[in-house]
Amino acid sequence: MTGTTDTTGAAGTTGPDRTTGTLRVGLVGYGLAGSVFHAPLIAATEGLALDTVVTSNPERQAQARAESPDVRVAATPDELFGRADELDLIVIASPNRTHVPLATAALKAGVPVVVDKPIAGTAAEARELAALAEERGLLLSVFQNRRWDNDFLTLRKLLEDGELGDVLRFESRFERWRPEPKGGWRESGDPAEIGGLLYDLGSHVVDQALVLFGPATAVYAESDIRRPGAQADDDTFIAITHASGVRSHLYASATTAQLGPRFRVLGSRAGYVKYGLDPQEAALREGERPGDAAAWGLEPESLWGRVGAGESPLTGGGRPEPTLPGDYPAYYAAVAAALRGTGENPVTALEAAAALDVLEAARRSAHDKVTVTL
Repeated sequence: MTGTTDTTGAAGTTGPDRTTGTLRVGLVGYGLAGSVFHAPLIAATEGLALDTVVTSNPERQAQARAESPDVRVAATPDELFGRADELDLIVIASPNRTHVPLATAALKAGVPVVVDKPIAGTAAEARELAALAEERGLLLSVFQNRRWDNDFLTLRKLLEDGELGDVLRFESRFERWRPEPKGGWRESGDPAEIGGLLYDLGSHVVDQALVLFGPATAVYAESDIRRPGAQADDDTFIAITHASGVRSHLYASATTAQLGPRFRVLGSRAGYVKYGLDPQEAALREGERPGDAAAWGLEPESLWGRVGAGESPLTGGGRPEPTLPGDYPAYYAAVAAALRGTGENPVTALEAAAALDVLEAARRSAHDKVTVTL
């Protein structure tokens, strides 16, 4: 074990001392989420070490060994839970339907947990996990990496500095042009898989809206299956009325032939319009790693958003707003600090539950064609 002594947790449980030494991480799942996001970010975080990868797929086992030569490989989560006393953190990056049972098993084994979004299929399940983690005195965090997107960080700073005045409307688009379904569980029509864009990209855009503008009081949504052969929603719109008075209009689509701005934020003083996606996912997919270059998370000036009033940014209106660097590594740095007792949980399960309240309301709204009051 990495720690040296047992300590008493917040709920009276006993566990390892995680204030010193390297924290060993077990990663369940080595598909897109596990191999592209979690493993590289864990490896880039000082004080964390990827100890074990769990995957039953022989090709992914070989990939994990090639990318992390010192890593151990297990075929089943039970093998990992059997060595729980050797681990300081378990990361759940497996298909959505497995998040709740695997997180529950990890917490009952006495290990802190990070769960990829969405943490669960319902807000009630998320709150049950939060209660279990609190009872055991263990960290339970949710991987909402888009809080560290370059455009989101830039917008937060603009709001904190009062550059836009009082925000009236927040438009957020996570749009793609994928006219042919790719298949797999993410596009499955089986409700047990928790697939579709409402819970996939919707988890991101809803979380960002709630972080920026606070709790939702009403939700209206439209959710469609547009592509031939598709089984799950691939074109979704969510409108949120916030208690603060802000209205958020959120789009998640795989059928957008012409992509709109990632953000269009309209305030009483000025607006902010930003096109293009944060570059970090593309860099990770290409095999680049945080720390390889000083330019991590940076984008060219040509992609900066614009702040102004009275004219379209596409015709030169407003001033260029330098985009802050994206910073996905900050998530696991915060997790490590929380495990050591020197920082706060960067994304709590209760915050994720609030987003799931909105997603459940959106699903009901789209099905029943009504506005849902929260």
